[in-house]
Amino acid sequence: MNGMTRREQQVTDLNEIIEILEKSKVVHIGMIDGDEPYVVPMNYGYVFEDGKPVLYLHGARRGRKIDALRANPKVFYEMCCGITPFEGDVACNYGITYASIMGRGVATLVEDVEEKKQALSILMKTQTGKDFTFEDKLTTVVSIIRIDTLEFTAKKIPFQKKLYLSLHK
Repeated sequence: MNGMTRREQQVTDLNEIIEILEKSKVVHIGMIDGDEPYVVPMNYGYVFEDGKPVLYLHGARRGRKIDALRANPKVFYEMCCGITPFEGDVACNYGITYASIMGRGVATLVEDVEEKKQALSILMKTQTGKDFTFEDKLTTVVSIIRIDTLEFTAKKIPFQKKLYLSLHK
């Protein structure tokens, strides 16, 4: 990735990154389908490996998403939380605060039954905060996508009114 333009908004603290991963409940997965981009929102679960998020997603065993990932496993993802609009006296004082994570990675379809059960448990823990276990049979009716992050950035956009006022005095 090309790095972040506004370095003062970058989040590097692992606890803050985990907070964004916990609070964001939907990840948008960008992929290439033939010669065009394709983006799909999905629920996810995550773990960290080598300091980078590994995302687990689940869905149907067939369809456009699965076909696209089989043809080209390169993905880009984005998630955000804490979306709060704010307003001001002039148009330039309006904005939105949020925290986000964007990453580039490689998707693989998980075939191992034990990893599928573990992935479903991780997904449910991320989404609900509760522990669940899964029977082998359930793994036969869903696909599990694992995204290994190659690189990622996290950022927070705070309330900007003071910044705007200081720049326009």
